[in-house]
Amino acid sequence: MKSLKLDTPKSLAQRVMLRLRQGIIDGEFALGAAISEEMVAQFFGVSRTPVREAMGQLQAQGLVVIRPQVGSFVFTPSAADIAELCAFRIIIEPKAAEFAYRHDCAGAVAAMEQAIAGMKRALAAKDNVAYGRADTAMHDVLFASCGNHYLVESYQLVSGRVAALRTNLTSPIDVQTPASFEEHRRLLHLFECGDFAAFESLMTTHIANSGRTYAQALQVA
Repeated sequence: MKSLKLDTPKSLAQRVMLRLRQGIIDGEFALGAAISEEMVAQFFGVSRTPVREAMGQLQAQGLVVIRPQVGSFVFTPSAADIAELCAFRIIIEPKAAEFAYRHDCAGAVAAMEQAIAGMKRALAAKDNVAYGRADTAMHDVLFASCGNHYLVESYQLVSGRVAALRTNLTSPIDVQTPASFEEHRRLLHLFECGDFAAFESLMTTHIANSGRTYAQALQVA
């Protein structure tokens, strides 16, 4: 496991939560893996109290499942969970794109171009974690730029799980082929053109394909 260095001036529980959250998203903790409160406390050099609080926050985000008298585990979605998650994204992401286009088109385009540049570097390096982070940044831009905090809060309900599934299940495939990268480049082009009928169609296909990959990968696992 990588160093669990803490470097942000937040509350102790918040700092533990953020580091564990990133570890889950980056695949340091596999889907379904047990997370020992005692082990985490030792890594951080803290008591179990902030770790327990951090686990509760991660459970609220859907990233951790706490089983009383058993332990804490990284989430593992069912086929039904995946279908519902993808259906939610298909509804909300194209609408966020329309809002972002009207609210801050230039800022959104610049941020999406930066994310695509990161994806291109990760693709060349075959770095699935970096690709997953850049892919996540690309989708996050739509909400960061949309100017509607209700859309942002709705997306935050699932953003951590989506990012974790992306890095753990689709990014290892995406860095072996340019297909996903080309879809993202096309999404950016359609966004710039304001062609949201085509954007919604491609985003729907993109998310549906991801959902199938999630389900197939979890069946193999």
